[in-house]
Amino acid sequence: MTAFELSRDHEDFRRTVREFAEAEIAPHVAQWDKEHHFPTDVVQRMGELGLFGLTAPEEYGGAGLDPADGPFTSLCLAIEELGRVDQSLGVTLEAGVGLGINPILTYGTDAQKERWLPDLVAGRRLAGFGLTEPGAGSDAGATRTKAELDDGEWVVDGAKQFITNSGSAITSLVTVTARTGTSETGRPEISTIVVPAGTPGFVVEPAYDKLGWRISDTHPLTFTGCRVPAENLLGERGRGYAQFLATLDDGRVAIAALAVGLLQACVEQCVAYAGDRQTFGGPIGRKQGVAFQVADLEVMLHASRLLTYRAAAMKDAMGTPGGPSVRDFKHAASVAKLYATESAVTGTRIATQVFGGYGFMEEYPVARFYRDAKILEIGEGTSEVQRMLIARGLGLPVE
Repeated sequence: MTAFELSRDHEDFRRTVREFAEAEIAPHVAQWDKEHHFPTDVVQRMGELGLFGLTAPEEYGGAGLDPADGPFTSLCLAIEELGRVDQSLGVTLEAGVGLGINPILTYGTDAQKERWLPDLVAGRRLAGFGLTEPGAGSDAGATRTKAELDDGEWVVDGAKQFITNSGSAITSLVTVTARTGTSETGRPEISTIVVPAGTPGFVVEPAYDKLGWRISDTHPLTFTGCRVPAENLLGERGRGYAQFLATLDDGRVAIAALAVGLLQACVEQCVAYAGDRQTFGGPIGRKQGVAFQVADLEVMLHASRLLTYRAAAMKDAMGTPGGPSVRDFKHAASVAKLYATESAVTGTRIATQVFGGYGFMEEYPVARFYRDAKILEIGEGTSEVQRMLIARGLGLPVE
């Protein structure tokens, strides 16, 4: 497989996920969105399909794919196809793997992996990643949540916000970043700690009333004297910030894939509507004012897809002989995330315009697409952060 061409196996896998999304999600998504309903049963069926285990080894119930088979590319394809039908369930998978499974898989001890991964990989349970706070998001160094060692336990105090998969009926844990001391340079020492669901002092606050992604599970969290064993430290003490940055690199490509799914849906909806909607004795797609907008959508879709799967292929090839460097992958991830997500915001605006007044009505999916798109420019690193990272990658001394 090259960076620009999917393998036959990948295309077959794409069709499998699309069929699942069309059958299990599409008939219900409008009602779920209206009710802010998180369909636990469908998420677990996604697990039965193997979607949460695409990047995990067989010993924990995962697919055990060789890097040459493109496991990360497969995950991005699954996210794209889910996102084509519903962005909320697409991000449920993205966060469930990228923010839930991968930190434990990458940094966890054998005991932590054996305890948590089998259920997470199977999709029986979900995990969240508690990073963002009321005063700390992109500036993770401003973290105020604290964790202190006391008699062999971490005592966690603080608050997190906008945490995906953190309060569902099948959430098993949240990994949180916390200040665990001060480094030799005087900067806060940030570590990551696993907090199981139901731990005394860990409170999942009521779900947000969101503009978009209404089906996904998102909550603020509070921790008050929350005690967990010292062995719940994830990875090396004081390396939580570095772990968080590495986790976000993968997530940026996955969010780009989510944006690609949204653009694909916009193109399909606009082509169908512009071919059927009649004005002045013919379909509106005959008018250049409409046709050219749909053509622009198609260009944004193809460019976004190529950038996204180039970055995904680089991720799969990292660590192999002659593979890309971490620096090259990070740069490609930011480029894909920036372009694809901003294209999705523009694309959903175009789609809503093509539909005219009907695009403003919730009975048409483009209204939901429009609401769902904006968060893509914010989550997993804002557009501003991506521009900063891209400029730094070019050698510019941007702050």
